[in-house]
Amino acid sequence: MFLSVKVKQFIYSLILATVTAIVIIVMPGYSQTVQITPTNPQLGDTISVVIPQAETGSTPVVSMNGKTYPSFSIGQNKFRALLPTTPLDKSGTKVIQVTTDRGIQNLSLNLQGRSFPTQSIWLPPDKESIQGTDLEFDTVDAFKKLVTPEKFWNGPFLRPNQGRVSTVYGVRRYYNGEFAQNYYHRGVDYADYNGASVVAPAAGRIALVGLESQGFEIHGNTVGLDHGQGVTSIFIHLNNISVKEGDFVKAGQQIGTVGNTGASTGPHLHWGLYVHSQAVDPVPWRYQGFE
Repeated sequence: MFLSVKVKQFIYSLILATVTAIVIIVMPGYSQTVQITPTNPQLGDTISVVIPQAETGSTPVVSMNGKTYPSFSIGQNKFRALLPTTPLDKSGTKVIQVTTDRGIQNLSLNLQGRSFPTQSIWLPPDKESIQGTDLEFDTVDAFKKLVTPEKFWNGPFLRPNQGRVSTVYGVRRYYNGEFAQNYYHRGVDYADYNGASVVAPAAGRIALVGLESQGFEIHGNTVGLDHGQGVTSIFIHLNNISVKEGDFVKAGQQIGTVGNTGASTGPHLHWGLYVHSQAVDPVPWRYQGFE
C-alpha cells in the first residue's frame, strides 16, 4: 500500500513536471504570432511590429540595429512598435528582437534596397550663404524627439496641399554643384502658389511654431504637429501660420499657407513625416495607413 502511494505520487510528479515542461516550451511559441508589416519593406518604409502580450501589465521591448523602440497598447492584449528606416540605412537582413513576458524572440526580415533619384538645387545669391541658427536646429531636433503616449491620428493621412508634387521623398541632392553626402530629401514637396492652403494630414497637437524672423533661417516659417507615439509632421517654408503651440487640430484643418520663406527656391510646401526622429516615406502613411 505504501509503495503504491509512493508510485502514484511519483507518477503524478512526473506528469506535472512533463506538463510544466510542455508549457515552458509552448509558451514562447506564442510569440510567433508577432505580426510584422510590410512583409517586404524597402528603405524609407515604417515597419509595424504588433505583439501579443499576457495581462501582466508589462510592456514589450522591441529593438532593431541595437536601438530600442517604445511599444504602445492597441487593445485586446496587443502592443505595437513603429520602427523607421531611411535611405541612409543599409539594405539586407535585419533582426528585430521582441522581449515579452513570455521570453525573447528574434525575427529576421529582408530590408530591400531602393533607387532614389538625384537632383540639383541652385539657391539664389541671397540664400546661398544661409547656415541656419542653433535656436532653429535645437528647437526642431527637440520637436522630432517627442514621444507622446496618446495616438491622435486615425486612418490614412491626408494630402496636406493640393499642389503638384515637385520633389519626392528620398531624393539625393547637389546644392550649388556640391553633392550633399549624408543628405536625403526628408519629405515631399508640393509646388503651389504663395498663399495656397496647408492642412493637417492627421489629427494632433501643435508642438512647434517657428518664424523666419525669430531665427528659422533654413526652415522659414514652420509648424510642427505631434500625432502621438513618436510620429510627427513638420511643415516648412510657410507664408502665414494660422495655429499656435498647444492647439489641437483635426485632420483637414488649415494650419497655414504655402510660402517661400527660409532656404527655398520658390513657393512650395515641404512636408516631412518623422517616426522616432527619423524621416520616413509619407506615401505608405497616406495610402495604407498605420492603425
